[in-house]
Amino acid sequence: MNLPVPVAVGLWILLGVLLLIVVLGGRRKLAQRTGQLVPAPPAVPADPAELGTARLGPVQATYVSTTLAGDWLARVGAHGLGDTATAQVWVHDAGVLVERTGAPAVFLPVTTLRGAGLAPGMAGKYVGADGLVVLSWLAPSDGRVRAMALDTGLRTRYAADRSRIVDAVRHLLATRAPADAPTPAPADPVGEPPTDAPADPAATPKENL
Repeated sequence: MNLPVPVAVGLWILLGVLLLIVVLGGRRKLAQRTGQLVPAPPAVPADPAELGTARLGPVQATYVSTTLAGDWLARVGAHGLGDTATAQVWVHDAGVLVERTGAPAVFLPVTTLRGAGLAPGMAGKYVGADGLVVLSWLAPSDGRVRAMALDTGLRTRYAADRSRIVDAVRHLLATRAPADAPTPAPADPVGEPPTDAPADPAATPKENL
C-alpha cells in the first residue's frame, strides 16, 4: 500500500523517536546499574602543572568504552565512562589523560594504572588484529562504592600509535615501581636477645671476688 509522502515521513519520524527513547532508556538503566558497582573516576587535576611532564601526546584516537576488568562485554555506563567519543590521549608523569570531544575528560592517575596491552575489540566494537589499546586500572573507592578494576579501550587513528601508547604506559609504570613499592616491615624482634646483651651467657666475664 502506497502512503502519501507526508504520512510516510511522519511514520519514519515517529519510528526514529521511538528508537531514540529506547536507546536513551537503555543507557539510563545501564548508568544506574553500573553506578552501584563502579565508583566515580578520579578528577582531572585543576592545575595542568600537576600532570607533570608529557611523555607522549597528543595522540588522535577514539575513546571506545570502559568495561569491567576481564569482561569486555560488561560496559560501564556510569559517570560517562561508556560514552564513545573522539579524543586526544596524553601520557604524563602523573598518569594518562584522555580528552574527549563532547564528553568529560577521563584521567587515570599512575597510582591507579595496572597495565596496558592490545586487544581485537571490546564492548561490542570488534576491529581485529589487536586494533585496540586497553588500559587496565583500578577505580579507587569514592567512599560510597568499593574500588573496582576496569579496562578502558582506545582506538588510535594511526596504527603506529597503538604501540607508542602501550610502551609509554609500561615505561611509566616501570619507572614508578621502585617509588611505589611498600617499605619492608621490620623483622620480628620476638625471641631475639637485646642488642646490648651478649649472645652467649657463658661468655659473660665473671667479676673477681
